[in-house]
Amino acid sequence: MTRTGYWVAYKLRWQRRKLLWRALRSRHALKAINIRTDCIGRNDILCVMTLRNEMLRLPYFLKHHRALGVDHFLIVDNGSTDGTTDWLAHQTDVSLWGTTASYRAARFGVDWTTWLQMRFAHGHWCLVLDADELLVYDGCSSRDLHGLTAALDTRRIEGFGALMVDLYPKGPVSNATYTSGSDPTHCLHWFDPGPFRVVRQWPKQNLWVQGGVRDRVFFASEASKAPTLNKLPLMRWHRRYAWLNSCHSALPARLNLLYEGPDSTGPAGALLHTKFLPDVTKRAREEKVRRQHFNRPRAFDGYYDEVARGPDLWWDGAQRYTGPESLVQAGLMPRLD
Repeated sequence: MTRTGYWVAYKLRWQRRKLLWRALRSRHALKAINIRTDCIGRNDILCVMTLRNEMLRLPYFLKHHRALGVDHFLIVDNGSTDGTTDWLAHQTDVSLWGTTASYRAARFGVDWTTWLQMRFAHGHWCLVLDADELLVYDGCSSRDLHGLTAALDTRRIEGFGALMVDLYPKGPVSNATYTSGSDPTHCLHWFDPGPFRVVRQWPKQNLWVQGGVRDRVFFASEASKAPTLNKLPLMRWHRRYAWLNSCHSALPARLNLLYEGPDSTGPAGALLHTKFLPDVTKRAREEKVRRQHFNRPRAFDGYYDEVARGPDLWWDGAQRYTGPESLVQAGLMPRLD
């Protein structure tokens, strides 16, 4: 390794230690509501998340990931007012913490979830998701996460990347109908098959994927602001790992090489993004006021305004989502052995 290489590696180690220290300190902001971590088994698959006011999506989110093989959920509720807290407290496979501290100041909740992973997920396969994300992969209806992770362990692969795929209805998003607990893909039928821009960044080797419907509709004139679509949602976690930017990238930097993007030939899946359910217009108005998302929230006022108007996102290039196979056919995730 060159002198420059040693220096970069040294700086990244220190950055990782600082992030872990932030996470350790953030535990003081969390108040235990209903903790059931004593029931976590040695080989259990965990799911960690931070959320706020997600009662519309949560019933199906839990149903989907329970069926996929998640054994226990570690959840931080960031001041919900819609009944989310009470509902989650009664779920027997959920350990729940609450906080009213700033989501943005906690690195958009990453400090809180990292602490939970440090404390409870060491050595476990662990999902990190948002409430509007549903993990799918080739063959997920016949091989659950325990089968998938066993195959990854056999190949000594410690993580599983995914492309975030925005689903949307045909017609104004505000006109869609959805009943909590039902499958959101029954009303969000469509997705953009591309194009995507893929860049590997140095020195952290993190991937940066942009494109899809939000890029096409909301950021066509400012492409650099478009959302990052690559994630590393499933990892055999180690207490010394740290997230850099949500689960878009991580340290040590070698973890970022686990995912190659939409054309990945290695094991990978997709995150069905259910943001565009009918409540998206109301949430856009609220988030514009709260300013808890994005590093420069005022720069995204225009985006929130456009979403709040309930636009029609459909176009002639849209493809219909009929299940994970449709994403394989579109080249957005690979077939798994």
